[in-house]
Amino acid sequence: MIKQLFILLLAGVLITSCKSRPKEDLRFPGTEMEPGELRISSQAMEEIVQNISSPIEMAAIIKDLGVPFSSQHLSKISTEDRYSTSFNMALSLGILGADLGYLNVYEKTGTSVNYLSAINKLADGLRVSQFFDFNTLKRLATGSTNIDSLMFLSVHSFNQMDEHLRNTDRNNLSALMIAGAWIEGMYFATQVVNQTKDDFLAEYIAEQKITLNNLMVILKNFANDPEFAKLIKELELIKSEFDKVRITYEMGDPQAVEKDGMLMIVQQENSIVEISDGVLNNIIEATAKVRNRLLTM
Repeated sequence: MIKQLFILLLAGVLITSCKSRPKEDLRFPGTEMEPGELRISSQAMEEIVQNISSPIEMAAIIKDLGVPFSSQHLSKISTEDRYSTSFNMALSLGILGADLGYLNVYEKTGTSVNYLSAINKLADGLRVSQFFDFNTLKRLATGSTNIDSLMFLSVHSFNQMDEHLRNTDRNNLSALMIAGAWIEGMYFATQVVNQTKDDFLAEYIAEQKITLNNLMVILKNFANDPEFAKLIKELELIKSEFDKVRITYEMGDPQAVEKDGMLMIVQQENSIVEISDGVLNNIIEATAKVRNRLLTM
């Protein structure tokens, strides 16, 4: 479900807003941030994954802003040799999955068939194709009245593939899928905000500081792998810009809510997100550079 966001007045060169607290910056007992020494339990991994924004959420926000579809935002489907390693296959699966979500949100079903075919090959290479019903998805994509079903099955398929990778001790590949989907979704958002200068979207991008921090927690678990080390180094370029984004919290008024027949008092908390125009521009530039380099890794 797309979370509610609120546009408030801006002042000076800072984009400042108050709303519900963004996705939490997760910390886990016993978790160390030294490369190669991180140990993340399945429960902690699941919590991090759930707190990382879906690229479909990002695409839906863009569409709701009235921004037209652009094929220029999509990654190009590569040749077979581009997907020769499990690292590249998993990373590309996340990237193409985000592209598929973008296509589905804009109901570009004709183009989505090509991405479905590429995703199916990647899923087969990673031995998770049993969770990707290509024939059904292709049939839905060729029907103009089945967008909701196509989107639901697409998301469900990716969730199942991700869960299976984690359940079979292939957390490294799950992490790559998540990283690929996140960077592609960020690319969509930053390219659009660069064109529209939309304050609403700029605010949402700023919140991705917390998402990226959580993503780095996962990736640093595999930093002893040279390919992961290279990926982490690339994402650090974006993170260094996000570190300049300021997110603070203030207590709101408590609210009474009913849960399971009982009255409960819930303390509300608001977030204040501040990002300068210069920092936003740096994030836009860094995201594009990193995303385009990842497509050639």
